[in-house]
Amino acid sequence: MRILMPCAAFPPFVDGGGPVSALVVATLLKNEGHDVRVVNASDEEKFETYQGIPVHRIKPLNLYWNYHLPRPSWKKACWHMLENGNPRAYSFMRREIQSFNPDIVLTDSIENINVATWAAAKSLGLPVAHTIRSAFLLCWKGVMQKSGHACDRQCGSCRLTAIGKLFFSRFVDLAIGESDDILQRHLKEGYFRNAVPQRIPGAIPDECAMMARSYPAGRPFRIGFIGAHTQFKGIDVLAEAVRLLPKEYPLEFYIAGTGRDAFAEEVRARFPARTTKFLGWIEPEIFFPQIDLLAFPSIGREAFGRVAVEAFSHAIPVIGSSLGGIAETIVPGINGLHVPPQDPLALKNALWQIASAPQMYEAFSRGALSSADDYRASRIGTAYTQALGAAVDRNKGPV
Repeated sequence: MRILMPCAAFPPFVDGGGPVSALVVATLLKNEGHDVRVVNASDEEKFETYQGIPVHRIKPLNLYWNYHLPRPSWKKACWHMLENGNPRAYSFMRREIQSFNPDIVLTDSIENINVATWAAAKSLGLPVAHTIRSAFLLCWKGVMQKSGHACDRQCGSCRLTAIGKLFFSRFVDLAIGESDDILQRHLKEGYFRNAVPQRIPGAIPDECAMMARSYPAGRPFRIGFIGAHTQFKGIDVLAEAVRLLPKEYPLEFYIAGTGRDAFAEEVRARFPARTTKFLGWIEPEIFFPQIDLLAFPSIGREAFGRVAVEAFSHAIPVIGSSLGGIAETIVPGINGLHVPPQDPLALKNALWQIASAPQMYEAFSRGALSSADDYRASRIGTAYTQALGAAVDRNKGPV
C-alpha cells in the first residue's frame, strides 16, 4: 500500500512520546513493505529522509506549529479555533494527497495537520485512518484535567471549543487507539461515528532483554522515573512518596526528563539530593539498564503509556496509576502493581513492597519480560497492515 502519514509531530523534534511513537509506526509500515511518506509541520519546507522514512516538512498551516512555546493569549485562541477546521489546511493537504496518490491516509495525532485533512482525503475518495495519542480532540488542553483532577467526561467548555473536531471526525473510517480507554472516551462523546474502532498498542523493538532480572546485590535498589516533569505525569506524587520512605531504606532514585516551568524546578528540589540523580532527556535504551523498577504515577489518563512497555522490554516491573492506558498495560501481581492516582502513601507502600522483596521482584521481572511479547514490533506491524488493508478494501466496496 501507499500510505500518506500526516503527523502532529515527528523527530528530530521530540517533546514527549508522541513523535517517537509516530516514527515507530512509520518504520513498522516501511518494514512491512509499504510505501510511506510522512508529512509534518516545521519551521521550513523541505523534503528529506529521516532514518529511512521520506518526510515532507511543511511550514505551519495554522498560525504556528510549536504550541509548547509561550504565545500571546489572542494567538492561542485563534490557533485553537483554526484547529476545528482550517480551510488553508484543507486546500494544502488535498494537494499533498493528490501529489502522493496514496491508497489510504493515516493521521498520527492531528494537531497542526488539522482535522480538515480528513475531509480533504474523503473528497478524493480515499479511506482515512487515525491514530489517537492524546485527548486533544476532546479537550483543548489535551489532558482532560481540571484543577489537577482527571475529568471523567468532556466538560461544557471543551465540548464548545471542539465542535469542528467532532464534526470532521465523521470522515474517519478507522479509529486506532493504543488503549481501549482512549478509544471508548472518544466514542462515548460521539466521535468517529462512521469509523471501525480498533485497539493497536504501541510497539517496542523485537530485540528485548535476554533474561529476567536478578535482585540487585551490592548496591542500593534503584527506582526510576522518565517523562516530562509535569503535574499530569505525577512526578510530584513520586516526590512525596519518596519523602515518606524512611531514609534508612537502601534506595536510589533516577529521574529522567525535564520540565520548563517553576513547578518542575520546585518538585525536583523535593527529592533527596544525596540519593537522587537527574539525568535530563535520555534515550530509553540508556535509561532503563540503570534502574530496577519504574514508577509511573500519572494523575491523568494516559492514552497508552509507552514507557511502561519499554520497561517491560528491559524486564523491569512497573508501578503505575490505576487509570487510563496504564491500567490496561500493567497486570497487578504479574508485571507490577497499580496504585490509586494522587496517593503518595499508596505509591510509597508499593515501591517498598517490591524493593524489599527479592523473590517478588524477580517474579515481577519475569512477568514484565513475558508481557513485552504482546508489543513486539513485528506483531504490531502486522496488526497495522491488516487494519489498514481492511479499511482500503471496505472503501472499494463489494467486488
